[in-house]
Amino acid sequence: MRILIADDERDLCDVIAKRLSMEGFSVDCCYNGDEAMDYLRFAEYDAIVLDIMMPKVTGLELLTWIRAKNNPVPVLILTAKDTVSDRVVGLNSGADDYLIKPFSLDELVARIYAITRRKSGIVTNILNVGDLAMNLNTHTVTRGGKTISLSSKEFSILEYLVKNKGNVLSREKIEQHIWNYDYEGGSNVIDVYISYLRKKIDGDFETKLIHTIRGVGYIIKE
Repeated sequence: MRILIADDERDLCDVIAKRLSMEGFSVDCCYNGDEAMDYLRFAEYDAIVLDIMMPKVTGLELLTWIRAKNNPVPVLILTAKDTVSDRVVGLNSGADDYLIKPFSLDELVARIYAITRRKSGIVTNILNVGDLAMNLNTHTVTRGGKTISLSSKEFSILEYLVKNKGNVLSREKIEQHIWNYDYEGGSNVIDVYISYLRKKIDGDFETKLIHTIRGVGYIIKE
């Protein structure tokens, strides 16, 4: 998943980004609301972690702007403003969840998983396609009862495919969803990772799950 963190506390952003990266997320950080708008104009995110008190454009102003564009991206407000009225204003402005500083990084990760599940309509952290199962909590993958070892990026790409099973995803869409703005990779990086996944996911099985739609992209389906 690709996450945007918008918070003017740079040290806090770095700590959160490091933890989310350990979870396999692709993370972009920005430090004011105006910069966050630029990020959102050019990329799609699975979730936003948003501070309320930011310079230039406040978190609430940014949230109002996001919802005015009918952008359904899940938003978790992360703030020191802890009164009931503050929480009510944040939630009524379109936030999906509200977490008070200081906070536990474990709870932050759990809440991000929760709001992204709600958006996708998935009620558990277990994803399935045929006899393939992905556990998002433990980052384990099995097929036909056999455990399959994947790298962090392989897991992220497979997760994105499985969450969109039955839909064709272009190389550009996959790359944008998996890597952040700092990434400078080769033009065939998605093809390379799909090749790795095919060997691990489909290599030992007669029924293939990952398919190429020539000239368009990739799809996973039973």
